[in-house]
Amino acid sequence: MMEKQQLLYEGKAKKVYSTTDDNLCIFEYKDDATAFNGLKKGSFKGKGVINNRMANFIFRLLEKDGIKTHLVEEISERETLVKKVDIIPLEVIVRNIAAGSFSKRYGVEEGTPFAQPTLEFSYKNDELGDPLINDYHAIALGIADRKDIDEIAKIAFKVNDCLKRIFINIGIKLVDFKIELGRTADGEIVLADEISPDTCRLWDAETNKKLDKDRFRQDLGEFGEVYHEVWARLTDHYK
Repeated sequence: MMEKQQLLYEGKAKKVYSTTDDNLCIFEYKDDATAFNGLKKGSFKGKGVINNRMANFIFRLLEKDGIKTHLVEEISERETLVKKVDIIPLEVIVRNIAAGSFSKRYGVEEGTPFAQPTLEFSYKNDELGDPLINDYHAIALGIADRKDIDEIAKIAFKVNDCLKRIFINIGIKLVDFKIELGRTADGEIVLADEISPDTCRLWDAETNKKLDKDRFRQDLGEFGEVYHEVWARLTDHYK
């Protein structure tokens, strides 16, 4: 079994370790939760286990639809072996329904569906507060070129189509989500990081009950319970 070596990076939700293979890393998921650029902090026991297993489960479903990811294999409840990638410093956000910062920025009532999905980019930079940027800014900053931007957009919308189907099959609306992408050693852009209730807004399709990290952000209670609920729905349906 591949073993952890040096700690390369510790983020808000996980630690990343090197391995004996220069092309592979190990993700270790933590129980920590943060919001508002780390200003609000919390946790619940087992959050890292659920997010690790759920992210891998969803990545496998996406791979069946031809979406390439960094996933290699789940090696424990909290740990996953992944391809080492150079993360493109963009948060790629796809929205199907108005919520969160979009509603606040543009004065659109939360819950308003869009005629078609929207795509946003944030510059991944904690010191600057991850500011919203457009594709021209990304090119000017040297983050990506036009070919990369087009490929990123294509992947993001395909992920959206697949995730919407995955979640509606278990009675959940995909309101919005953010993903990160990275370049492999051979230059291919693949889906990286994670997909979980930490990175998606998920509402019950009948009641609009929030089943994601907004329970924590907005002090709605049942933070851990809704993660368990989403995981149970996924595993019950996609056996």
